[in-house]
Amino acid sequence: MEITPSVPLGRPVIEAYGGGRFRIAGRVHEGSVLILPDKAIAWPVASLEAVSRASLAEVFERAQMLDILLLGTGAQLAMVDLGLRAAFIEARIALEVMATGAACRTFNVLLAEDRRVGAALIAVP
Repeated sequence: MEITPSVPLGRPVIEAYGGGRFRIAGRVHEGSVLILPDKAIAWPVASLEAVSRASLAEVFERAQMLDILLLGTGAQLAMVDLGLRAAFIEARIALEVMATGAACRTFNVLLAEDRRVGAALIAVP
């Protein structure tokens, strides 16, 4: 599915997702990805159970760069534990949880608005 909006130069736009991969700023990423304002990197998480403060360490280390993190939970929306939500409150980053497809589309909209947004996206088949 192609979902490319007009975004500021140098920002990692999500161009496509599905089939266990993402195409971000012209580069294909196999598996889950972590997108920060200046880069997209492999994220070794295959399920919501593996999402933790440790798996999101780079997000917390770069909290000053983000206002919001979109967490894509895979094909279906799922809830995260309260401890993880508390970590985001402490870091002063808004956490929005949604299915990965919705997170991809929302990320691009916020990016087009030049918002300080990141995404942690679990790959979908």
